[in-house]
Amino acid sequence: MFFTYLRRELRRRRKAALVVASGLALSIALVIVVNSVSSGMNQAQDKVLQSLYGLGTDMTVTKAAEAPKSGETGRPRFEFGAKDDGDEQSSDRVMVQGFQTLASSTVTKVAGQKGVADSVGGLSLQVMKVSGEFKRGQFKQDQSGGGMRQGGSGGSGQPQGRVEGGGASFDVNSYSVYGTDVAEQGLGPLTSSKVTKGRMFKVSETDAKVAVADASYAKEKKLALGDTVKIKSVKYKLIGIATPDSGDAAANLYVPLKQAQTLADAKNKITTVYVKATDSQQISAVKATIQKNISGTTVTTSADLADTVSGSLSTASNLASNVGKWLSIAVLVAAFLVAGLLTSSAVSRRVREFGTLKALGWKSGRVTRQVVGEAVVNGLVGGVLGIAVGLAGAYVVTAISPTLTAQLGSGAGGGARGGGIGGGMGMGGPGMRQSAGKTLDIALSAPVSATTITLAVGLAVAGGLIAGAFGGWRASRLRPADALRRVE
Repeated sequence: MFFTYLRRELRRRRKAALVVASGLALSIALVIVVNSVSSGMNQAQDKVLQSLYGLGTDMTVTKAAEAPKSGETGRPRFEFGAKDDGDEQSSDRVMVQGFQTLASSTVTKVAGQKGVADSVGGLSLQVMKVSGEFKRGQFKQDQSGGGMRQGGSGGSGQPQGRVEGGGASFDVNSYSVYGTDVAEQGLGPLTSSKVTKGRMFKVSETDAKVAVADASYAKEKKLALGDTVKIKSVKYKLIGIATPDSGDAAANLYVPLKQAQTLADAKNKITTVYVKATDSQQISAVKATIQKNISGTTVTTSADLADTVSGSLSTASNLASNVGKWLSIAVLVAAFLVAGLLTSSAVSRRVREFGTLKALGWKSGRVTRQVVGEAVVNGLVGGVLGIAVGLAGAYVVTAISPTLTAQLGSGAGGGARGGGIGGGMGMGGPGMRQSAGKTLDIALSAPVSATTITLAVGLAVAGGLIAGAFGGWRASRLRPADALRRVE
């Protein structure tokens, strides 16, 4: 009897039911789209952070910033000896990125802290090669003034004229080199790249003169497997070419850590300690422990990095998480109220019907259940429509794939190019901890998860129950006498 009456009443009041269902559908669709876009934003930020961190890295430890010492400028110096006119001269400078280093023993100290599963050190370098030639100028005698000029008391003459031509022509080639611990290759920037040609380092190559090149750098410099790369007059054999999984590579070239320390004259020094926590839920606690027990260090997590990401990705993410969330809540509240008011209004128009049913023996509870049942069905219909519209909206966003930009390396703690967090790419000296600006283009998608669908169904049922509560409360207060007053 319940379902028979329910079906008949819904069919008889199709327009009213459609209005209630449509309002709930639009609000539910908005919730689905906002949630899916927010999920896409989170995935995009994960891609950005993955390009900064090596896979499996939860945090990085670097040396805390220090004020420059007296007399230090931090600017590289290049010296050239005297050579014959036209002879090419070159000078290489291998510098630690950020000009801040830690002792290699810091890796062991970090590994001994509570909550640390694994740690590994790395040394990030910047190589600047200046090459070119000086050209000597030619003296041209001035013939118009008699050719000689009288001197002072001695009366000696000096030729009159000027120097023409000469000058210098130099090229500057700058690239990054990362020293990796070949015995611990499970952490660090190189783990976010896949070797597409050749091979990775062997554990036995702790001090071997071998290198792995980033694919883009190898293409730019036309490097192939087996070629020789010269860094500060040291020749390295190219054994592999690596392609980043996402974003840009951490460095142009990778060499064993000991070789990098030798190149930079930084024996037993590193720039970054990459850390993996035993429990991802305890990263903040591990960070606090390291900072407390190991003085003079800065610990940076992915959460810290997320705050430094700027650009349209950050702006859109803030809009989705703040404006979008509150807009969804406002629309939901409005839709629920409208559904409740419409249901209550429909009950007012059915006073004669419900009064007659009560006169025939229906209890107030039965009338209330009937009204709530109709409202719940309207809510479920709205939920189905809302899910369909929401999925269509998410599909459109994914199909369009709007491009967002993420600007990195301008926040506190420096960037993560090569040297990891705080390594820095700046050439301005110890006081400059910021890395060179880096921009990533991320295609936005809007994935819809099962959790989002479940949330939509829950909202549909909740909307129906709220609307039914309004109508049921109104119906429960009707008396048979109210129906008789309206009988003409």
